Amino acid sequence: MLQDITINITDREGITHEVLAPTDMNMSIMELVRAYELVPEGTIGICGGMAMCASCQCYVLNEVKLPEKSAEEEAMLQEAFNVKDNSRLGCQIHITEAIGGLKIELAPET
Repeated sequence: MLQDITINITDREGITHEVLAPTDMNMSIMELVRAYELVPEGTIGICGGMAMCASCQCYVLNEVKLPEKSAEEEAMLQEAFNVKDNSRLGCQIHITEAIGGLKIELAPET
């Protein structure tokens, strides 16, 4: 049976939120951030989750096994600002039981 998992998200103001994420709705981290209203509306997921804008860039802060980056995600991150070695696009990280305990920090807007 699928269950909710806990994810820690540090917002752009530096506040960490421990949120419950459903594993049965095919949501991404970007959609989770929107659902919890952790950023102002219109500042994340501008491309609709197509890996084309990097507005949902985040930094992975712990050793949770994530799926490999797609070629599209790699290409977008090469063009984005504030990219670090642990950068990922939140729209490309889907919520599954395997990522329970994930800790991320949202990248700055600009």
